[in-house]
Amino acid sequence: MTDPMTALGERTGRCQCGDIAYEATGAPDDPHLCSCPHETRISGGPAVLWVGFRKDGFSWTGPGGEPRWYSSWPTLRRGFCARCGTHLISVADDSEMIMLTGFSLDDQRGIEPVGHSFREQAVPWMAITLAPDPDLP
Repeated sequence: MTDPMTALGERTGRCQCGDIAYEATGAPDDPHLCSCPHETRISGGPAVLWVGFRKDGFSWTGPGGEPRWYSSWPTLRRGFCARCGTHLISVADDSEMIMLTGFSLDDQRGIEPVGHSFREQAVPWMAITLAPDPDLP
């Protein structure tokens, strides 16, 4: 059986209204939750699930083209749908990777968080069971 975290293939995703859509090819990388105050404010939830893909395997495919961009740090910008507000992507200027919000993917099979950034800042009622680290035997 092929491990879905290392399998190459195509993943698709979109915003809530479908105006902004994308394709990502290649193996998903570093699926993790983040509960920093910045992410919880942007998402309106207790954590954001991020999944990395290489920039060179990513493209916008929806009728709305690219999302609207917001620079949240000097070298980091985030994309969201201007029509429905769905937060879709985070792009660091100096990285070969992009980070997609995990639940904007049309199919989340094989996407299980292996880490939880800012776990100590998570709301106290949130309990997380992380997937085993894929790099460990």
